Amino acid sequence: MNPDHANNNAIIDGYSLSVPGGTSRKITIGWLLLALLSLVIGGLFTILIVLSRTPGISDFFPWVDFFHTALVVHVDLTVLVWFLSFAGLFWSLNSDGRCPSCGWTALYVAIAGTAIMTASPFLGAGDPLMNNYVPVLRDPIFFTGLGVFGIGFTLLVLRGLAFSKPIGSTISGAGTLKFALYTALIIALLSVISVIISYTGMPAAFEGEGYYEILFWGGGHTIQFTHVQLMLMVWLWLATVSGLNPRINPRIALFIFALGAIPALATIYVYYAFEVGSGLHVLSFTWLMQYGGGLAAVPLALVIIPGFLKLEDAADDVKAKRSALFFSILLFGIGGIIGFMISGSNTIIPAHYHASIFAVTMAFMGITYHLLPRLGFRNPTGKMVRWQPATYAVGQMMHVFGLAWSGGHGVQRKTAGAAQGLDGIEKIIGMGVMGLGGLIAIIGGVMFLIIAFKAMWPEKN
Repeated sequence: MNPDHANNNAIIDGYSLSVPGGTSRKITIGWLLLALLSLVIGGLFTILIVLSRTPGISDFFPWVDFFHTALVVHVDLTVLVWFLSFAGLFWSLNSDGRCPSCGWTALYVAIAGTAIMTASPFLGAGDPLMNNYVPVLRDPIFFTGLGVFGIGFTLLVLRGLAFSKPIGSTISGAGTLKFALYTALIIALLSVISVIISYTGMPAAFEGEGYYEILFWGGGHTIQFTHVQLMLMVWLWLATVSGLNPRINPRIALFIFALGAIPALATIYVYYAFEVGSGLHVLSFTWLMQYGGGLAAVPLALVIIPGFLKLEDAADDVKAKRSALFFSILLFGIGGIIGFMISGSNTIIPAHYHASIFAVTMAFMGITYHLLPRLGFRNPTGKMVRWQPATYAVGQMMHVFGLAWSGGHGVQRKTAGAAQGLDGIEKIIGMGVMGLGGLIAIIGGVMFLIIAFKAMWPEKN
């Protein structure tokens, strides 16, 4: 055998992680279930949101402004809990198995926090504030749930930092992915610290929505680097297991992941140099995300994309992994391009960040198909598996392009109904495409949940 060919095979085969057994596997499954259930409950809140604005039915909702109240919980479940629970899956999967009680405690605390947040509107919580990153209900019940979930996540991060599998003395493909996971942990800890510093250093002048905007501004921007690191790790992992054969040396891949993590370290400087809530504090995090968020994604995408040009036919689950990977890369690229088009406070802004977060979600969906049989469940198969990633992605791209088009014609963000000012055919068409795309994406999301829970459902004897 050609030694160079053997070395290449070692590189290709190495960009994947093994799935643990015993308690670590159970904890990993627990985080996967929390992630999936957050999407299910978030979807149910979507139905409540629609019903709360439906004539004749809305009268049965006694809460004041239930639309925005339900929207807050929906966003926090489908973005905050979904992403951070999936991070918990990866970090638990990479645990060395020590201190299992720490792992269970973090999971149970996060579940309790999620449950309290979910129940809060039905226990009287209201007064919704639609600030960025973590919208809130100004109510002690909701804040209790959010705080409890935050404690669970912090315990998860601390356990990961203390008890992750070693990267290894030699740089391998698996070690590179472990490095990505560890840098994501460091960034996540920075995010938690950022929220604490913002809370303790908040100027007295801030109140209402502005207070929570600044409270979560630094941590919210920083945690995006964690999401991106995890997404990029999944890109390499999916490329390997779906047959794209990424031709990249582990040392170069590790350097790329380091490149992705370094900008997040500037969070320390921003808090040291600028007062919390000051103009430069706010702008620095905006610039940090705008110019540093895609540094690692571009070279890694360029390594992976050529693999799509020479693919052979494969099983349904492998096609789904390839499709999820392709659309994740495409959506992240679209989000990055739109980010440089932002000017003013219009719907181009949500078009940018929706494309980016949908790219992360797309990657997580793809790796779920890979992990399910390795966690002891059935392998997803069938036409629905093959078409789900494309259905979800096409819907989200329509949603994003509709928002970007509408924003370019002056539609402002965070408006609804008559307040949108849809006084031109361009605006109407743009928002119509956005709405239709959102509907298609919801169908794709439901397909994903059906596939995942069907694979996890116990087989009849």
